[in-house]
Amino acid sequence: MTKPVKFAHVVYQTRRFDEMIRWYQLVFEADVVHQNPALAFMTYDDEHHRFAFANLSLLKPEADRLGERGDIGVNHVAYTYADAGDLMKTYARLKAHGIMPYWPVHHGIALSLYYRDPDGNRMEFQVDCGTVEEANAFMASEAFSANPIGVGWDPELLLEQYENGVGVDVLVQRRDGPMSEIPPEHGMS
Repeated sequence: MTKPVKFAHVVYQTRRFDEMIRWYQLVFEADVVHQNPALAFMTYDDEHHRFAFANLSLLKPEADRLGERGDIGVNHVAYTYADAGDLMKTYARLKAHGIMPYWPVHHGIALSLYYRDPDGNRMEFQVDCGTVEEANAFMASEAFSANPIGVGWDPELLLEQYENGVGVDVLVQRRDGPMSEIPPEHGMS
């Protein structure tokens, strides 16, 4: 069985965006890799990001007005696979059991499939699309600032390409396209 090679990151949804960033900077001595008013990405080691924060006060302001907690908490936990081949083998294995991703997205720094467990907990299975240095450079770029979410992709097409011998380095190449819509079941739309 193909298994993840490492834990990648956790994404939190918060209404205390600046306070959370400061706390993680202090507690983990983490550095901000990319930040805009809606999202922040941070790391404390050689991974491109270990934490991400979604600012619900900007993304879901209606709950603020109603005094509700909203969707505060963990949005998803991510696991990294060795390469796109392992990600495609996992996709095929899960599909054979009727488990399908709800969101395939190419973030530019990672090719990702998002799944929900029976309780609705969200997880991301990903493969990095280059070195940490390349990911950090991309996250500092205008292209990432313009589209920090990424573009959608078709796992069936990629699986077919993989099974036909297309190299894993080709499968992870960044693609141009419109920003992927975040599906409602992801909790940030």
